[in-house]
Amino acid sequence: MKTIFALWGVGDPLAADFAPLLTGAAAVQANISDAAVETAMLRITSFDEPVRAVVSVWWADAPQAEAAARVLSTVAERVEGWHVEEVTPIPPPVTAVLERAPGLSNFAFLRKPDDLSHAEWLDRWRNQHTAVAIETQATFGYVQNVVTGPATAGAPDIAGIVEELFPLAALTDPHAFYGSGGDGAELARRIDRLMASVATFGGDRNLDVVPTSRYRLR
Repeated sequence: MKTIFALWGVGDPLAADFAPLLTGAAAVQANISDAAVETAMLRITSFDEPVRAVVSVWWADAPQAEAAARVLSTVAERVEGWHVEEVTPIPPPVTAVLERAPGLSNFAFLRKPDDLSHAEWLDRWRNQHTAVAIETQATFGYVQNVVTGPATAGAPDIAGIVEELFPLAALTDPHAFYGSGGDGAELARRIDRLMASVATFGGDRNLDVVPTSRYRLR
């Protein structure tokens, strides 16, 4: 099982003592909205304040979400978490522990529109939209997480969490983000196609997009 935690009011997550968390985890990843991504052209906030870091935990055995949240609270003013079911249409590259992964990692927190059933929302997102997202963007890593339940008391109502990896130039260059090779007409075509698809499951509104640097802690 995997659990994703969003952190607000973050100090330096990489300086935290993660030993208590690592004992129950098979893998831990930290994504930090740091100076390396501060110029990102895409940054959207629907939460009261922007998310500053995201920590993902893959559990070796039973989830220990409460213990993990306590550890993360030592470096964050607020911690919220969700248990998820993960699929990886494009597996991200594996990096050494504490080495910054190449490029830009965008996290998107999705909310299901009230007029869609969960089954219809999931079908539109994972079954119909996935190919469009891959074909219209320059992603070299793509992870989809369907939320199966809250991991912290009072966690906001989030239906899905996406991580997409882009070349670092995609921070400020739309052509690098969409893979349009400097062709203005192709860029417009890709944006139009992507946004039309995103709108079918509500991903064009009421969402959060958090640009981050990606680190593997374990």
